[in-house]
Amino acid sequence: MEPAYIKAYEKGVLDKRINMAKELLANCSMCPRMCEVNRLKEKSGVCKTGSAARVSSYHAHFGEESPLVGLHGSGTIFFTNCNLLCDFCQNSDISHEGRGSEVSDEELALMMLQLQNRGCHNINFVTPSHIVPQILSALRQAAREGLNVPLVYNSGGYDRVETLELLDGIIDIYMPDFKFWDSCISGRTCKAVDYPEIARLAIKEMQRQVGDLVINKNGIAERGLLVRHLVLPDEAAGTREIMNFISKEISSRTYVNVMSQYYPCRSAYKHPGLSRRITSEEHYQALMYAKEAGITRLDNLL
Repeated sequence: MEPAYIKAYEKGVLDKRINMAKELLANCSMCPRMCEVNRLKEKSGVCKTGSAARVSSYHAHFGEESPLVGLHGSGTIFFTNCNLLCDFCQNSDISHEGRGSEVSDEELALMMLQLQNRGCHNINFVTPSHIVPQILSALRQAAREGLNVPLVYNSGGYDRVETLELLDGIIDIYMPDFKFWDSCISGRTCKAVDYPEIARLAIKEMQRQVGDLVINKNGIAERGLLVRHLVLPDEAAGTREIMNFISKEISSRTYVNVMSQYYPCRSAYKHPGLSRRITSEEHYQALMYAKEAGITRLDNLL
């Protein structure tokens, strides 16, 4: 299956999307924060990012979901800063503290090509919601120089539909988190009361664009939607409701990773109930919620 962006590049669609995306930076409305700062003049809002992308690291990653990893790993590019900023973020040195360096379009394109040359099965953009224009601009050069593996949009789920529409026909695999069902929890931990509503709309748009996850005969994902959900203590994430939503309003064939690795870090201790790890029983119950909702494509349980 040919990656979607190749046709977009050849037909000039990618060029148009780059221009449209860059216009959003002048009065930034890239994500639901709607900071309305001029990032082209190096002003910054919640994401603390100006006109250039910042990268913390890039490498072949073997800890991602099975269909992304295969034999040679997922080619992950970890972008610095974040538009969501969860209090319990496990990568807070990158997302909150800004560890990383600015990169040009040429440097970002070279990273993509190097990861492909190492045999990675895809290019996995981690935390991309605030730098869509920069990704698209670098992609143009990478496509010109022979990039031909699928692109993964790996976000926290806090994405504007209007921004996602710019990626239609360009991104092959969407991998959003669906973190919270309860707006009170998202408001307290991320200062994003609208997160549940935004995530529902975003995941519906992602599904519209790419459909259910397609995995080839070698077990490698080529196109589609993969949803992550981090289980929180005392069912604070609203796992049952989220699984029911995915099954009924997205697709019961959605590939889902119900993740158990929550642990209290950064300022999680400030929030009652979030100052401990989850138990094995809580993770098992979360998996049962998924199965009861009719979801059968569960990562590592296939």
